[in-house]
Amino acid sequence: MSLSDAISHLSPELWARANRALVRKALAEFSHERLLTPKLLDSGLYSVLSDDATVEYRFAATLHALDHWSVDEASITRHRDGGPAELDALDFHIELQRTLGLSAEVLPVYLEEISSTLAGSGYKYTKPQVSSAVLAKSSFQDIETGMTEGHPCFVANNGRLGFGVHEYLSYAPETASPVHLVWVAARKDVSTFTAGAGLDHDTFVREELGEDALTLFSAKMASLGLDLADYHLLPVHPWQWWNKTTVTFAAEIANRRLVLLGEGSDAYLAQQSIRTFFNTTTPTKHYVKTAISVLNMGFMRGLSAAYMEATPAINDWLHQLIENDEVLRSVDFSIIRERAAIGYHHRQYERATDRYSPYRKMLAALWRESPVNFVEGDERLATMASLLHVDADGKSFVGALIEESSLTPAEWLASYLRAYLVPLLHCFYQYDLAYMPHGENTILVIKDGVVQRAIFKDIAEEIVVMDPDAVLPPAVERVRADIPEDMKLLSVFTDVFDCFFRFLGPILATEGICEEDTFWRAVADCAHAYQDSVPALADRFARYDLFADEFQLSCLNRLQLRNNKQMVDLADPSAALQLIGTLKNPVAPFARR
Repeated sequence: MSLSDAISHLSPELWARANRALVRKALAEFSHERLLTPKLLDSGLYSVLSDDATVEYRFAATLHALDHWSVDEASITRHRDGGPAELDALDFHIELQRTLGLSAEVLPVYLEEISSTLAGSGYKYTKPQVSSAVLAKSSFQDIETGMTEGHPCFVANNGRLGFGVHEYLSYAPETASPVHLVWVAARKDVSTFTAGAGLDHDTFVREELGEDALTLFSAKMASLGLDLADYHLLPVHPWQWWNKTTVTFAAEIANRRLVLLGEGSDAYLAQQSIRTFFNTTTPTKHYVKTAISVLNMGFMRGLSAAYMEATPAINDWLHQLIENDEVLRSVDFSIIRERAAIGYHHRQYERATDRYSPYRKMLAALWRESPVNFVEGDERLATMASLLHVDADGKSFVGALIEESSLTPAEWLASYLRAYLVPLLHCFYQYDLAYMPHGENTILVIKDGVVQRAIFKDIAEEIVVMDPDAVLPPAVERVRADIPEDMKLLSVFTDVFDCFFRFLGPILATEGICEEDTFWRAVADCAHAYQDSVPALADRFARYDLFADEFQLSCLNRLQLRNNKQMVDLADPSAALQLIGTLKNPVAPFARR
């Protein structure tokens, strides 16, 4: 690729388009989080002033449930000293630095993340514009790489600081470039491999890599006078190998504790979570999740070697719990298990740092089941993030599914909510168990446009058991967290209602598919039907009232604006939350009291 080809997406037209879209999102989400208080003008437009009141933004907007601002992108204008000015997302954050609470330390790094997010949008605009109707019937991976928005709440949601433009083109999911993982041998006294029930290292690796690759790797080790039997095999993200492993772990390589074996033959595609790879050579094989020391959306995207040890056991425990639960079985709920994991222990960095240090998260990997093995006949897969996708013509992916299904919007929603919402509610009320069930962590199984069932992923790092008295196996103890009583139900109110349904309802309403009330009534009906089916939990339903008049507003951007390198203290996640007032609960009007 030539120097100029690598930046062909950075043109004035595409840059202006990306800036307008991002300023729209910033106005909408920062208003939702009450960082901005738009003032309604006599003209019917809203106005937001810069910190020094010399710059004004005017725009048209519709307000929806949960204080959701649907800002009309085309209507946004910027005025400096009374005259018109171009929209510029970097200027926007500088002009509102004080209002947004951006410290002098965070601001430049946050601007870099904004710049990277804009560049990613510019690249996406150069891709062939596929209609939602076509995308909705496409393959799982075409849908995964066809998403254009990223996380719906976060404004700087594609920072990926650490990637150069050539690395962006190689490893960003939207570029859909095939990736070959780098394989290294990690000496057994400095690495830990754990696997789920019935699996061992040698058998597992043989099935993943094949006999030919193992023979080749064994010969490579023998040529160095080493025995492969003394080592574990570890896949490394190519970016991590070139940028971190060869530098930060140079001593380990020099002393043959870490030995380069070469690239694997299987081709993978990066998923939206950026460090997870789907095997396109053999789609039934495992996903591979790798450590990558890139700053993206409030965290360095490493993987903890210590955390990896318990990962398969946590997954086996949850899998067993689901298998044995009548309600979860009745809606065909499942998880794709993280079946094996490996972590490398750099003894010197471990001596020099605490357990949360990014230096302890530079060399680890896990293998997760492929959802391809979970579909039958003419069923197909789609990331749930796709339900929030709207194409260049304003047509939604969810609308295309409803049309294909021939169901009414209410009937379609009932099927989707039974698959997605019932497992979340039941796990919460029966087991005090919460997931991180955002669009990228949920895979939908679809048939004839109808959601049949939901599959959750990213289990060991994301689930939490909030019951202090729950009896957990020792290896699973890590997922227990002490969450204050009044914050427990936020796992549903924030992650599901505010961070997903808040967007889905207005998409359906804006496109004229169904009224917003129809959407929230469907959510309420699903919750009532679930509660009716398990009368034994009546006390829990009363204690944690899903139909309460209001709930606390938990703000995600405020976390990132405050500290974009470590949004949440993993040792005490609830303490970090930015709770700003309350939101009216949109299912409260439909409560059967």
